[in-house]
Amino acid sequence: MSGFNLSSAAQLGKVAVLMGGRSAEREVSLMSGRGVLKALLDSGVDAHAFDTAERDVMTLRQEGFERCFIALHGRFGEDGTVQGALELMGIPYTGSGVMASSMAMDKVMTKRVWQAEGLPTPRHVLVHPSQIDTVSGEALIAALGLPMIVKPAKEGSSIGVSKVTQAADLTAALRAAAACDSDVLCEQCIVGDEVTCPVLGEGSQAQALPMIRIVAPDGNYDYQNKYFTDDTQYLVPCGLPETEIAVIEALVIQAYQVLGCRGWGRIDVMIDAATRQAYLLEINTSPGMTGHSLVPMSACAAGMSYEALCCHLLAHASLDYKGAAQ
Repeated sequence: MSGFNLSSAAQLGKVAVLMGGRSAEREVSLMSGRGVLKALLDSGVDAHAFDTAERDVMTLRQEGFERCFIALHGRFGEDGTVQGALELMGIPYTGSGVMASSMAMDKVMTKRVWQAEGLPTPRHVLVHPSQIDTVSGEALIAALGLPMIVKPAKEGSSIGVSKVTQAADLTAALRAAAACDSDVLCEQCIVGDEVTCPVLGEGSQAQALPMIRIVAPDGNYDYQNKYFTDDTQYLVPCGLPETEIAVIEALVIQAYQVLGCRGWGRIDVMIDAATRQAYLLEINTSPGMTGHSLVPMSACAAGMSYEALCCHLLAHASLDYKGAAQ
């Protein structure tokens, strides 16, 4: 962040780095939070760790915190709930507001908004918990084809996600996803290049950071290959034609804007190998900040260090109701 110094850090006041929490992504959140905390401390910010699973978030105001960096992932941190609590207390926070966070956390709702705006996203079928044992596998395959992606509708970090290549595995995949969330999203599998594109900013000022092309072992970018192996390749520059990059960046920014996102986010995209059509998969409004995370990697390619990225995001902490800050 250009021009950020100790004077700028002092103006940010006492900062809580919200991490941990009670979601299935707790361990990843702790890794993100520790990285952010160190970066802010190294930059002179009066930053403190705050694990929302161990401390009542409503004590933030009592303890004199003036801003929050949300390094929580998943439920109770990325879904609008903690954002709502911070709105009530008038404490500015990083990332999207209540409604955008809530919609973006729900992959089905996100798809509905994108589809209503005419944006391309893979075909899907929503399976409710009462349908898990009775849904017709033949009907799902007829609608979506094989291979098929089966995943929880409101979960992240590839938790509970299966790639189904044969009909015999479909029921097990549905049950695995249902164990993580009440609703299960079955989705057309797009075969081709997998890319992700971070976005910084808000509204007409939103800008895409360099796109990253992901090459995972056997094409399987799962939880293990995301966080705990060095076998996945992250290509930045992504190596795609400049004209294709420009089209996808414009698509990603539009997808971010129509959901009303702000601060930052990361959108995952699949590019059909045959047609080169890009399809929006999902958006992450509280992206990972671990050693394997993609937003810091992209920012670095744009000349922004991890520390500068953290300070930039914190400096742009905001509220849905700007007059609520005290």
